Amino acid sequence: MRIILSFIAAFVFVTAVNAQSDSISVFKITTHSFGKIKQHVPASTNFSFTNTTGKPLIIESAVAECGCTTPEYPKTPIQQGKNGVIKVTYNAESPGKFTKRVTVKFLNIKYPVILTIDGDVETKS
Repeated sequence: MRIILSFIAAFVFVTAVNAQSDSISVFKITTHSFGKIKQHVPASTNFSFTNTTGKPLIIESAVAECGCTTPEYPKTPIQQGKNGVIKVTYNAESPGKFTKRVTVKFLNIKYPVILTIDGDVETKS
């Protein structure tokens, strides 16, 4: 009986620890719509997040799906309870509607966060 209870307790502990390592920081928003923007005028937005992991949070990478989008992110650890910002800039060279994604990977977090921007680039008049 003790062996079974020990096994159950160990399982619960391992599950709780595993769940903590997969918990992610809290982003206030993960999408942003620029609406109509002018061609050749870069547009930027900030995605704010709070570290709720209980340990320092390190961003391994923030990768845009194309060269027209540039993410900027903190290279130093974000301490527990502190805020960070990922700035995403779209270069707005091509006219028309766009939707772009930035994949943010955190150290020791299983799943990445996807940030999405969209809008409509209007030609200069």
